[in-house]
Amino acid sequence: MTKEKKRDRRIKIVLGVALLIGAIVWLLPFIWMILSSLKTDAEIMKFPPKFLPEHASIESFRELFNAFDFSTYLKNTVIIVLFSFLGMFFNAMAGFGFAKYDFKGREFFFYLVLATMMIPGQVTMIPVYLIMNSLQLTNSMVGIILPGLVGAYGIFLFRQFISTVSNELIEAARLDGASEWFIFSKIILPISKPVLAVQGIATFIAGWNSFLWPLIMANDEKYYTLSVGLQLLKGQYANNYSLQMAGSTFMVVPILIVFMFLQKYILDGYNVSGNK
Repeated sequence: MTKEKKRDRRIKIVLGVALLIGAIVWLLPFIWMILSSLKTDAEIMKFPPKFLPEHASIESFRELFNAFDFSTYLKNTVIIVLFSFLGMFFNAMAGFGFAKYDFKGREFFFYLVLATMMIPGQVTMIPVYLIMNSLQLTNSMVGIILPGLVGAYGIFLFRQFISTVSNELIEAARLDGASEWFIFSKIILPISKPVLAVQGIATFIAGWNSFLWPLIMANDEKYYTLSVGLQLLKGQYANNYSLQMAGSTFMVVPILIVFMFLQKYILDGYNVSGNK
């Protein structure tokens, strides 16, 4: 028994060291990106390269907002993210309807929604663009936001989770005189915190990284998002590496911060059992 414990301990140590080395290798490019955003171009190009900046400066970040109008791209991205969160609640409403309401054609319509998940987004872009164009919504924030407001995956995720909620609980609330909106907002949503966290971070990442659709829909730079602005930055300032590193850092760090705060709920959401 002692030999088995020693062997298991050695295996754990080896695995721990291997995972630590892998984590360091994975983190090095990210750390290099952040530190390079605080350097000047001369420091970045210096050979042999230095890991830490000699004189850390946020001048590159100032230049992003003063010379390259990143504030406009940030405002557009935040608007898209906020409306994406609104769409997440629409997904929750649809999931609640599919899970707890019995209506004619419920299964057919639900499987129809699921079928759209098998269609690549690139295939639907031309038809959706033509629809937006016929509604005169091209080159507008409404045209950028509207097609991504509701998604099949979000509806499926909420439907599967809400299906596990006890029907007796909902019926008891109805007998007490609770409205359907009260049941949804005060009972279903609080119970759905884990799946809200999972869907929330997925929604935030999708909205924050939105690139292709805004690029297609917008002809004016005042409607561009951060991802589109970062691509323009790489084209116009190809030799300004510190500015590019600052833009990339500004894109990546908020996603990591959101993930760190929601990590507990995300793990709970993926570990939800059928008994919950």
